[in-house]
Parts: sequence; structure tokens; C-alpha cells
Amino acid sequence: MGTPDFAVPSLDILIKNGYDVVAVVTATDKWGGRGNKTLLESDVKKYALEKGLNILQPEKLNDVAFLEELRSLNADLQVVVAFRMLPTKVWNMPRLGTMNLHGSLLPKYRGAAPINWAIINGETETGVTTFLLQHEIDTGDILFQTKTPIGEDELVGEVYERLMHIGAELTLKSVKALENGNYQTQPQSDEKATMAPKIFHETCRINFNQPVKKVHDFIRGLSPHPVAWSMVDGEKLKIYRSAKLPESHEQSPGTISTDGKKYLRIACTDGWLEILDLQADKRKRMDVKSFLNGTVIRNHSVDL
Repeated sequence: MGTPDFAVPSLDILIKNGYDVVAVVTATDKWGGRGNKTLLESDVKKYALEKGLNILQPEKLNDVAFLEELRSLNADLQVVVAFRMLPTKVWNMPRLGTMNLHGSLLPKYRGAAPINWAIINGETETGVTTFLLQHEIDTGDILFQTKTPIGEDELVGEVYERLMHIGAELTLKSVKALENGNYQTQPQSDEKATMAPKIFHETCRINFNQPVKKVHDFIRGLSPHPVAWSMVDGEKLKIYRSAKLPESHEQSPGTISTDGKKYLRIACTDGWLEILDLQADKRKRMDVKSFLNGTVIRNHSVDL
């Protein structure tokens, strides 16, 4: 059970290791693209079609026909990677239950955007966790965890890519352990839990009235998606990559410094944030030199 590209390596590794995947459950197709004229299939569905797998795309997980079809498959185990919250009658159906792969070191960062929030909050380490599903989201007993460091300038897209493949290996390890009964679970501590709620476009606006490291972490925690942004001269600028310049200054946060050719810096409370990679509305993403080559910045502060 999964939808985005993050789930594909976990499905692939099970197929390659000879497991009988009786069905793939994924999101329904959606209209998208330019003018909403293209029917978009999930990454998991595309992979399943290539492999000739049985595909289920229920609109509602409580639908009677879907539940009957799922039950008829008589699966021993369900594996969930980046999917929806399941009703009890679904996750409790298989003989061995339902396991989930989550992109954090649970109980830290329970929720929809664990990798983003780990980077936004300046964590130096993250990882993946497998656990057995129970009623509350991301709260089940832990099977296994794998840790990985986060580089101080790494973007969420880079960490996501790494965790996707580390997670596949952990999924295989977990399925083998459940198959053989060779595992011991560990309960999660609710007292140590932190949350990673879904991120919305409005909350991606950059606040420069804080330390430069905090702003830098915010930008890389949202790059390349959903991407941090600010307003300059009434125009939205998406910022994909930055660097910290912890130089003292007496400028107000949000003040812009640029030579109009090679550099673009924005003042934070304790230093400058150097913009390296950005995108203006209706233009391509580009490095700062290319951007300045075709742009004149009139207002020397961001629109707060």
C-alpha cells in the first residue's frame, strides 16, 4: 500500500526477493498537468503496471466491495509505505497484521512531513522506522530502525532520496523477520514524541527576523518541494539553495545586499543569508548569477 516514488523501492525489493505480492493498493488517478487535461497515475501504480501486478485503487477504504476484494486475497501481511491512514478493519485483516515504513526515528516526527521537519528543525541525524500499525497514526510498536546523518547543507530532496533506499532495505528486513517470527517489538514513548504536520504553501514563507542558521535550515528543509519563498518588489521568489554568512551587521532583517551581478544576500538577525539558487514567477529555476543577469532589484528589502 503506497502512492509516491518513496514507496517504489520497497515494493521493488520485495518483488526481487521472491515475495508473492498479491495486490498493490494505491491512490486513484487524478487529472493534472497543464489545464488539468492529463490523467496522472501514482508512481506505485506505474511500477505495478510494468510488473503486471494486481492493482486496487479504492476511493474509500471502508468501501464494502474493496474490503471484500482485499479479504479474498488472503494476504499474510500488508506493507504500508507513504499511504493513507487505514481503518481498523483494513490494517487488522492479515494474519501477521500490517507494518508501516516511516521516514523518521519514531517517536520523533510522527505525521505527514517527517523528513522536512527534521531538517527545518536543524537535526543532524534522522532515519527510517518500521512498526506495526495500531489505532493512532505512527504510534505502533517499533520493529527496526536505521539511522543516517544529515549534512549541514543537505536539502530535503537529497535526504529523501537516501531514506527511500535505506527504507527499502529495512522493509525487506522487517518482512523477513515477521515471516519467520524472529523479532521483538519496542513500544513508543509518547512523552518523547514530536509531530511533523503537513506543510502548506502559506507556511513556506521565509521569516528573516531570526538567526541565519534557522533561515538556512528552513530553506533546505523545503527544497526542492514544496519550496520556501519570499516577496521582493511585489514578486514571489522561490529560494532553493542558500549559504550562511555569519557576519555581523547593523541592517534590519530582510535588508537586501547585492552587486547586481554575482551575489544576492538578505540580512538575518545575526548574519547574512546568501542566495545561491532561486526562481521568479514564470521563469526557470537558476543560479543567482543568471538571475541577476536578467533582473534589476529595485527595493532593497524583502516585502515583510
